[in-house]
Amino acid sequence: MMKKLFEGIKTDARFVRDHELQPGWYKILKIFLLLGLIIGYYLIFGLVKTLAFFGCFFGLSLVVHMVYRINTKTYTQSWLDFRVEEIEGKLVYQRIGIYYYLAVILNGLISFLISQFLIG
Repeated sequence: MMKKLFEGIKTDARFVRDHELQPGWYKILKIFLLLGLIIGYYLIFGLVKTLAFFGCFFGLSLVVHMVYRINTKTYTQSWLDFRVEEIEGKLVYQRIGIYYYLAVILNGLISFLISQFLIG
């Protein structure tokens, strides 16, 4: 069971590292945006609300990730706004579409509301 879990994590990590669904510069920019968001949220709302926000956001994002992973048969077939083509025996992915980004924005909004109104 644990071996299968670690293999799934390795598969996902390879996909996230190697995919071209977003430009390379955007992957780097996301790191700096995330660090800025963490620091800003902490400075404005404190540690407890920051941990609540990122805990909720991570959990909800994991759900979105798993829904895409399951419905794309581990990134091998198209589903919703995730498009896969096979060209010369190699899987080629198109850019992520609107549904994925709407889910991320909704996750952020829900996480913000939970961290602000349910955490004292």
